[in-house]
Amino acid sequence: MVIRATVFGENVHENKNPIVRSIYPDGMHETIAAALREDAGIVSSTVTLQEPEHGLTAEKLAETDVLLWWGHVAHGEVSDAVVERVVERVWQGMGLIILHSGHFSKIFKRLTGTPCALKWREAGERERLWVINRNHPIAAGLPECIELENEEMYGEPFSVPEPMETVFVSWFQGGEVFRSGLTYQRGSGRMFYFRPGHETYPTYYDENVRKVLRNAVKWAYNPGPAWTAITDAPNVPVETALEPIEERGPRLHQAGEAGYR
Repeated sequence: MVIRATVFGENVHENKNPIVRSIYPDGMHETIAAALREDAGIVSSTVTLQEPEHGLTAEKLAETDVLLWWGHVAHGEVSDAVVERVVERVWQGMGLIILHSGHFSKIFKRLTGTPCALKWREAGERERLWVINRNHPIAAGLPECIELENEEMYGEPFSVPEPMETVFVSWFQGGEVFRSGLTYQRGSGRMFYFRPGHETYPTYYDENVRKVLRNAVKWAYNPGPAWTAITDAPNVPVETALEPIEERGPRLHQAGEAGYR
């Protein structure tokens, strides 16, 4: 079965910064989508912040198996209604991959429930991305470390919840380390945070980084039907209980009344 991936790109730096535009003339989102298309089992499309509803309509999300998210300068411009729509789809089973500075996105903070803060430095220093979970599907086919000659430094502490698994740990020339590949489960959906990808460096052309993106899409893919009832909270009347019971004592809710939220 072909996996349907959608890449969200903020698409701001590419239009305002000549350095970013020279590296990613078609936009970072298109470069990421092209990396995914190198696998015949993945079809990828792109949406951007500037589109109505950021391109993430209910219909688009319904036909998305895995959403990849890159944002940086315009987190606050993302519609809260769209954030809630994405969060609900993750709960239902859509995979979500948060890239680089998307750690501060409304979506990642909403799904982790934490500040997602970290140390940083923009100095073009060398990064070694060490694979510490060799048998994880996201690390399939990778060397023991990915070396990027120029990257932005992210450093610990990273204020996120303890992940299910840590796949990568980064070392930077300045001495800092960072947990750069973290997996989570939210409802029925799998979520992966992947650190590299600063916009002024050609990170998304690196073959190993591109392999990680493809592996992550396959890992995050949930082939089961969407759990559309995950937010339902139905009342179960006495008369429909699986085993015969008698009502005992007073109750707060009247018959047929919706529960409080």
